[in-house]
Amino acid sequence: MFKYVVTLIAIFAAAQSAGTGDAARGKRVFEKDGCYECHGYAGQGGRDGARLAATSMPAPAFVRYVRRPSGAMPAFTQKVLSDQELADIYAYLKSMPAAKPASDIPLLNRVSR
Repeated sequence: MFKYVVTLIAIFAAAQSAGTGDAARGKRVFEKDGCYECHGYAGQGGRDGARLAATSMPAPAFVRYVRRPSGAMPAFTQKVLSDQELADIYAYLKSMPAAKPASDIPLLNRVSR
């Protein structure tokens, strides 16, 4: 239990120390490191990756998941993605617009009737 608490504190501190991310840099890293391959260019998600656009996940939880994911996603250690790069990716994801509800998409309204 102590090890778990220390790990969470370290992750939280790393996320805080990274400071505010830059969305433009985050987009470049998201594309350069291949995040789009599973999550889509617009973070819309797909067969192999979750939807990330306009995520409601707090930054520390995002960092923790990227560092120690569950499922098929590979872990991205600090050697692969720095804390600042993760902060930039997070800023990029937060800058994306939320998905429209199906009721606001005319084509879907015609199909569902």
